[in-house]
Amino acid sequence: MHDVNTVGEALPREMARVRDEVVPAYEAIGVSGAFALALMRADLDRAARALAEGDTIAMIEVLTSLREYTT
Repeated sequence: MHDVNTVGEALPREMARVRDEVVPAYEAIGVSGAFALALMRADLDRAARALAEGDTIAMIEVLTSLREYTT
């Protein structure tokens, strides 16, 4: 279970996890990780846009998507 209470708290943390932990792992494998990296970067962009716009529904959707990325 996740220890944060609001999507506004959880989303930036999840963005940081993907950006700082998952993306570097996929970059390290080279060309094989390119497609997944493109998807992650698109989701990170969507997350930033949702936060900036205060779009709660979009924030929930992209949070769910970001949580699916693993190393």
